[in-house]
Amino acid sequence: MQLELSVDRSSPVPLYFQLSQQLEAAIEHGTLTPGSLLGNEIELAARLGLSRPTVRQAIQSLVDKGLLVRRRGVGTQVVHSQVKRPLELSSLYDDLEAAGQRPATRVLVNTVVPASAEVAAALGVAEDSDVHRVERLRLAHGEPMAHLCNFLPPGLIDLDTGQLETTGLYRLMRAAGITLHSARQSIGARAATTEEAERLAEETGAPLLTMQRVTFDDTGRAVEYGTHTYRPTRYSFEFQLLVRT
Repeated sequence: MQLELSVDRSSPVPLYFQLSQQLEAAIEHGTLTPGSLLGNEIELAARLGLSRPTVRQAIQSLVDKGLLVRRRGVGTQVVHSQVKRPLELSSLYDDLEAAGQRPATRVLVNTVVPASAEVAAALGVAEDSDVHRVERLRLAHGEPMAHLCNFLPPGLIDLDTGQLETTGLYRLMRAAGITLHSARQSIGARAATTEEAERLAEETGAPLLTMQRVTFDDTGRAVEYGTHTYRPTRYSFEFQLLVRT
């Protein structure tokens, strides 16, 4: 597919950045689909009247973001677009589906455990009382994207492993008649442990996005406490900020 690419030489925006933004937009909008090959640097440079170092810099910026990969003997290939998750009460499964990312789930743990002090405080239950613990690895296009660890009050819903591997947790809650109303959430970042790095196909010490969330139903009851880690090359959060008047 011939992409419509152009650069504005009168703009103060660097030429490599103009090109990388157009290529990123083509990936995000699905014009460049996962697995498609990008024209080589020589062709792109000649077509746009740019130097090869400028084109190389544009491509490298997208390689660094995890959107492109250079494969020996194949060329520069689109991996997939980064999922940009709006900060609203939605599940990662639904967000991946909406982004056309073909989500898949691998259930690592599905059991009942005693509530730690942290979990008990989040769910409003007694410490050491039984809570349900679910750990899942979420994948998109066959690549790990996030590790999800969730705790739920006992008896809330039937957490069938087969269902957890084919749909999202929030969908199961809604199907059980639970009305999700609000959540308290915090976002951070830290270095990956060896175990986390192996699980998410990153290097030990690589930066990871973290999220902790307590979700409440329409009666004010805490129905889920989640602590999640995400690969920042595959995932980001989007904020909408309003001026307070």
